[in-house]
Amino acid sequence: MNKGLTIAVSGKGGVGKTFLSAMLIKRLSAHGSVLAIDADPDSNLPDALGVTVTKNVGGAREAILNAPARSKVASSKQEALELALHEAIQEFPKFDVIVMGRSEGEGCYCAVNHVIRQVIDTRARGYDFTVVDCHAGLEHLSRRTTRDVDIMLVVTDPTKNGMQTAKRIIELSKELLIEFGAILVVANRVTKENKPQVEQTARENGLEIAAYIPYEPLVAQFDLLGKPVTEIPEDSPASIAIGEICQRILSYT
Repeated sequence: MNKGLTIAVSGKGGVGKTFLSAMLIKRLSAHGSVLAIDADPDSNLPDALGVTVTKNVGGAREAILNAPARSKVASSKQEALELALHEAIQEFPKFDVIVMGRSEGEGCYCAVNHVIRQVIDTRARGYDFTVVDCHAGLEHLSRRTTRDVDIMLVVTDPTKNGMQTAKRIIELSKELLIEFGAILVVANRVTKENKPQVEQTARENGLEIAAYIPYEPLVAQFDLLGKPVTEIPEDSPASIAIGEICQRILSYT
């Protein structure tokens, strides 16, 4: 593989982005090295993967930004941020994980976000795959934190709001001139009964569904029990559908 492939998973909150991200990370790890980036302040990706992460970028970032004016850290914030980002990447047998952590406080940190993008992009080049579990909604696009993404998976559920958010994400990416190798809309929690309505609502919003993930009751059950969703059997309909998405991703390598 000549170039690492970056996959961003986006969509409205609660549509199953983290479930899809975790399952893709598990499958892609069988084909190469994977960097998993949890860009959602709620940080659910480690739990979904069944790992414990003790560091995050958010805490380190706030400490650096609030460092005393005459301190060594304050005089070299970029270097300190780069070091903090590298140290925040935690290694596990099948993949590495970096958690962005809590959202920013008051003020504009555009320069800090720029440094974060640079460092993540640089580090990601050392992996065959980078999977980004994005913040809910459109914020990650408006801040241009998902530029240089090879594949954007826009996840929706069988709701009008989910579809409209997916539509807005695609429209905003075009307005911001963000380059994606491919944008694929994925419908999650699809049943035999609701699929016709899903297809109709997608058409009404000008969306072409690239993949359907069947409703998987084990997701809620595992969440209640504190079990990682990656333990869902590979022969379940949802797992099989995600396996097909994985194969489509691999076709871009």
